Amino acid sequence: MKAAGMVRAVVGIIALIVLGVLLWFATRPPPLVVQGEVSANRVDISPRVAGRILKLNADVGDNVEKGTVIAELESPQLTATLHLAEAAVGVSEADLTRVNSTRPETIDAANAELAAASADVTLYQEESARQARLITTGASTQAQVEQAARNLEAAIRKQESAAANARLAIAGSSKEEKALAAAQVEQARASLNQRQVDVSELVIHAPISGQVTTRVAELGENFSAGSPLFSIIDLQNPWFTFNLREDLLKGLKVGDGFDVTVPALGSGSIPVKVTMINAQGQYATWRATRATGDFDLRTFEVRAVPANPLEGLRPGMSVIASWPPAGR
Repeated sequence: MKAAGMVRAVVGIIALIVLGVLLWFATRPPPLVVQGEVSANRVDISPRVAGRILKLNADVGDNVEKGTVIAELESPQLTATLHLAEAAVGVSEADLTRVNSTRPETIDAANAELAAASADVTLYQEESARQARLITTGASTQAQVEQAARNLEAAIRKQESAAANARLAIAGSSKEEKALAAAQVEQARASLNQRQVDVSELVIHAPISGQVTTRVAELGENFSAGSPLFSIIDLQNPWFTFNLREDLLKGLKVGDGFDVTVPALGSGSIPVKVTMINAQGQYATWRATRATGDFDLRTFEVRAVPANPLEGLRPGMSVIASWPPAGR
């Protein structure tokens, strides 16, 4: 009888424990489920210069590598300005050569004038000396002596002028003229380089590796600078984005890990790692100050990346996580 009573007591205790556990699970609030989405870098590609679509090498759904030529444009106006810039460089370089050089004939003529002026100086020096001797004997007049002196002075000035002209012919243009001509060459080359860059922009390259998701361009269509032609997304580096109230972030920091599920993939838990926690630029409306007597709660963007490469993720897919994550 005593043993049977003890058994009944133990069974009763176990029943109470089971009942308590059931009540605890029944009254426990369900876990919060937060929903995010898959995101990826997207690049909208547009030309830097206006032109007409000449070739299209990519279409929606194509996977392209960084640097691949995906389109080519044509612009007769840019080609014409390129030729004009090339001609301007040739003109400026020719002018620089002209400024820095003197024709040999010009130098020879200047030297000849200098030689003739030097001969006149010699002649008038002899004449002045002869008149000076003659006046002492009375064979010459003072007027003749003075005229000889004036002729010698004029010949000397003419010699100096001829010498200056000879030096000018040898030296060529002034330093200021040479500097101006050199600067004009640099200006023309810079303009040519700008035209070459503009023409090179007619060839459109993929700035990243990814998949083409949008193609606006059509053959023969004109596009202005900045008009979108393609959109490419980077499917190799997706991430998950969650928008959470700040009261749900307790203890969460960059580098933490938790598990998520992606319904579109039908897979199990996917481990992820937090890479960014950033405040959004607006206040959440889950709690109004007047209604609860508390402060408004801000929304934070939590970004996480898969711990391991995961195939099939595409931007826009939903991602689910139980909150708070296990272990927090």
